[in-house]
Amino acid sequence: MAFTMGSIRQWHWISASLCMAGMFLFSITGITLNHAADISSKPQHISIEGEVPNTLLQKWVGSETPPSHLSSALYQWLAQVHDIAIPKSATGEWDEVEFYLPLARPGGDAWLAINTETGEFIYEDTDRGWIAFFNDLHKGRDTGIAWVWFIDVFAAGCIIFSFTGLVLLWRQSSGRQSTGPLAALGVLIPLVLILLFVH
Repeated sequence: MAFTMGSIRQWHWISASLCMAGMFLFSITGITLNHAADISSKPQHISIEGEVPNTLLQKWVGSETPPSHLSSALYQWLAQVHDIAIPKSATGEWDEVEFYLPLARPGGDAWLAINTETGEFIYEDTDRGWIAFFNDLHKGRDTGIAWVWFIDVFAAGCIIFSFTGLVLLWRQSSGRQSTGPLAALGVLIPLVLILLFVH
């Protein structure tokens, strides 16, 4: 069915409503990303070293070769004894001596390394703050598949919002003579900036 003026307006306000919060967030983080070097922040760093009890170590390494996840007992021990919370979905790598578990997340980074022969482990965590958290959401960095899908759906909504807005401008341009020049200027300004100043 062909689009009517009513349906175009409907698509426009529905897409605007759905994308409003996302556009606000992505606009703010666009500014913070553009001025990341000018925004000072002091990362919070935590480093913990210790030794896994031999009973836990033997049960874990002997249960799977090579191990790719921590055992349930190890999850509990790290949380209770060292206050280290490890996502149970995290997957690590084992080279027959060291087990390395990367724990990257938006706004921070962490890792755990366990020597499976001696039981010695090192855990390091760096938190770069809320601005870094939202900047990473903007980029989809270490956010998981659900957030990546949200960005794709949100981008599609923004395309619908922009396209329907352009159609509405074109249909109503006869009554507003400044519409055409302003729309052309909106295309011309970034194009000139790219050609002359971006290299």
